[in-house]
Amino acid sequence: MVRVETTFNRAALHLAVALVVLTAAGLLAASAFATSRSEKNLHTLNHQVFAAVNRFRAAHGLVKLREAAGLDRSARQHSLEMGRLGYFSHSSANGTSFSTRILHYYSTAGFSHWMVGENMLWASPGVSAAGAMKWWIGSPEHLKNLLTPQWRQMGVSAVRVLHAPGVYQGRRVTIITTDFGARH
Repeated sequence: MVRVETTFNRAALHLAVALVVLTAAGLLAASAFATSRSEKNLHTLNHQVFAAVNRFRAAHGLVKLREAAGLDRSARQHSLEMGRLGYFSHSSANGTSFSTRILHYYSTAGFSHWMVGENMLWASPGVSAAGAMKWWIGSPEHLKNLLTPQWRQMGVSAVRVLHAPGVYQGRRVTIITTDFGARH
């Protein structure tokens, strides 16, 4: 058996750690920048999903939803985080529940009643609003959210990630988050 020992002096170790941290930070920053830049190209898809949800609700005798800036921000933050960090879950990467995340953007202040829901999907980059609706309608839990009569507002965020890490296995994907809310 051969035993190999390597010794580093403290300065070399600190330099190596600093390089690793800077490289990781640079990769995350580049990933976040690319994701944010890609998201700007999907504003049309955001509007199409919003309109498709409202058409579906109207066809089922439900009120159309109004866009809420806070729900848009919550959905955008979540779509970007999932794409950047390579996971797909209603909970945030740190384990925070979706309702707690949404609360940060869609406050209960001044309201006695507050409720939220969320639909998400990830698919190939060419997914359309009609394709997203087809997936959600085909899923009992997502369909229930679409047909919840109490909703009054919604936020949508579609982001495209060119080389999505983690569960996306480096694929080019589109991630859509829709956050639903009601407060009064």
